[in-house]
Amino acid sequence: YHRYVFFLKWLTLSLLAYAGVLLTVHVPWGQVLRDTVWPRLPFTADSAAVVVGVFGTTISPYLFFWQASEEVEDMLAQGKAGLVSDSSAASKELRRIQWDTWSGMFYSDITAYFIILATAVTLHVAGITNIETAAQAASALRPLAGDFAFILFAMGIVGVGLIGVPVLAGSSAYALAEAMGWNEGLEKEVRDARAFYGVIAFSVIAG
Repeated sequence: YHRYVFFLKWLTLSLLAYAGVLLTVHVPWGQVLRDTVWPRLPFTADSAAVVVGVFGTTISPYLFFWQASEEVEDMLAQGKAGLVSDSSAASKELRRIQWDTWSGMFYSDITAYFIILATAVTLHVAGITNIETAAQAASALRPLAGDFAFILFAMGIVGVGLIGVPVLAGSSAYALAEAMGWNEGLEKEVRDARAFYGVIAFSVIAG
C-alpha cells in the first residue's frame, strides 16, 4: 500500500494531459473566457442533466469513506490519539485536512474544466456530441487533433483509471467492513483482515 501510494501521487500529474490537448488544437480563447464567466444554459432537460452530472461527479460519496478512513488510519499508524480524546491537536489537524481537501478539489476541478474545454473545441465543433465513454472520446479525438492529442488524452484516461480503481475498491472495502463489523485497514496484513482485502481484490478484478 505504501509503495503504491508513492506512484499514485505522481500519477495525478497525468491529469495534466488534458491541458496538454489544448496546446495541440485551436482554442478560441476570447469566446472561452466569455462563456466561462457568463455561460449560456437553456432551461431544458439536457441542461439539467449536465448540471446533475457535474455536481454528481464532484461530490462523490466514496470520498467520505476513503478520506475519513485514511485520516483515522494514518493517525493510528503514527501513534496519535483520536481528535475526540486529544482536542488540543484538533485545530492543527483540521487545518491540515482543510488545506489538503481544498487543494485537491481545486486541482480536480481545474482538470475537469480542461476536459470539458478540450471536448468542446474538438468533438463538439466537429458535431460529435453523443460520447458515452472515455474510450469513445479518445478514439474520436484522434482524427480531429492528430496522434499527439490522442496520446495525451489516452494517457490521462489511463492515469485516472489507475488512480480511481484502488480508491473505489478501498472505499467499498471500508464501507462494507464497517457495516459488517470486520477487521479493516490498509495498515493491516492480509491475514488480519481477510474479508476487507477480499472486497478490494474482488473490486479490482471486476473493475
